[in-house]
Amino acid sequence: MHRAFTEVEQRPFPLPSFPWVMTQEWEHLLMIHWPVTASLLKKQIPEQLELDTFEKTAWISYVLFQVNDAKIRSLPKIPYLHSFIELNVRTYVTYKGKPGVYFFSLDANKRPIVFAAKIGALLPYRFADIAFHQENSGFCFKTKRKHSDRLKDNFESYYRSTSDPFFPSPHSLDYWLLERYCFWTTKGKWVFRGDIHHDKWKVTTAKAKIVENTMASFLPRSSFQTKPLLHYTSNKKVFAWPIKHVK
Repeated sequence: MHRAFTEVEQRPFPLPSFPWVMTQEWEHLLMIHWPVTASLLKKQIPEQLELDTFEKTAWISYVLFQVNDAKIRSLPKIPYLHSFIELNVRTYVTYKGKPGVYFFSLDANKRPIVFAAKIGALLPYRFADIAFHQENSGFCFKTKRKHSDRLKDNFESYYRSTSDPFFPSPHSLDYWLLERYCFWTTKGKWVFRGDIHHDKWKVTTAKAKIVENTMASFLPRSSFQTKPLLHYTSNKKVFAWPIKHVK
């Protein structure tokens, strides 16, 4: 059993009672969080979900990382598909009191990953050209949607870690943003939940230079003028369960 399963006290609800089906390694992960007026985000989420706020403020987050060692349980890694690069745009929601995240978009740089996630997880994945490499003491991340996508959302940033790792304190904003163990999505009137698990978040502060940001084009650009809160971690092993229809 992986050591992540010995750390469950941080979870707001128990582990699923059935086995996980997929695992991934998230590497050089950066989370960029902006406070956003709740009324703006509430218009963008399905009516079945409730926008979650911290001290009456809503948040939108960009999560950028490289995926390695992605594999289905009990199967070997699939060549070419076990590694890819991803950028998620998400906010924070609850459904019947259970906290999770809601994805506005998920960009990935391999078409089969995009296709499989759209079908299997009902998530709004899109194919993008993504460049990711180490640069000096940090990392360069650039994503550009393919021209076939009518949403031309792009992003470019240079970032680096700026502190020693720490565990966020319970009840803090950092903890509220990070310790989320499911995503919610909908199809028509149906609500679905996807569960994940990993050990407690241990992160550093970070510094980022954002060169271009046209992601989340449904929000006014003024939403991104405030200084964001940043978290970085070098590695996180994640376990995922199949998406489940919630009655």
